[in-house]
Amino acid sequence: MDKAATWLKQSLQYEFSDERLLETALTHRSAAGNNNERLEFLGDAVLQLIISELVVQKRPKAAEGRLSRLRSSLVKDTTLADIAGELGVGEHLILGSGEKKSGGHRRASILADTVEAIFGAVYLDAGFEAARKVILSVYRTRIDELPEGVELRDPKSRLQEYLQGRQLSLPDYRMEKITGKAHKQFFDVSCHIEELGLVTHGKGTTRRDAEQDAAEEMLATIEDRTKQ
Repeated sequence: MDKAATWLKQSLQYEFSDERLLETALTHRSAAGNNNERLEFLGDAVLQLIISELVVQKRPKAAEGRLSRLRSSLVKDTTLADIAGELGVGEHLILGSGEKKSGGHRRASILADTVEAIFGAVYLDAGFEAARKVILSVYRTRIDELPEGVELRDPKSRLQEYLQGRQLSLPDYRMEKITGKAHKQFFDVSCHIEELGLVTHGKGTTRRDAEQDAAEEMLATIEDRTKQ
């Protein structure tokens, strides 16, 4: 744990009083011993509250629906996985042998959950203000660059508008796979646009989030194609 503790101190400017909390936060359920599921549950709640507070402060005149979309864009799995990549979380994960062999240290859902577990561990270790400081440190740029206008509309709406504007059929979203336990499921959804011959995939802890993720990937794919 010394290496992980040093990494965390450098990347988040935080040092655990109880390093067992850090070890648990980094331990996936595939590994033996205590895992990070309970810390992830707690960290998710702490993150939701702190990000809600931040978006209210940054957008004092925004309506509730707009605030919800802003918060969702900041706490969704893909954003958390991106944060995990920036911090190098994957290098310090404690995984079972099966997950190691299958590349679990790169799996977005595992990385996202681990980031939330770290937030939960910091909260238990030093309280709300410490957790708030850590979350602010990793979200500062994203908070400063909150999207405006059309970028704030959800990806499914933007994709639908794009296709309708070009007289193309609406996308077909298909459930590909559901994994995980009943209280913590992960959805894998595909997005098909037959007329363009394109298929993308999205993941999320709800079907809606997975569809939004797939739509976002489709918009990026279409954008890349138009640049060629």
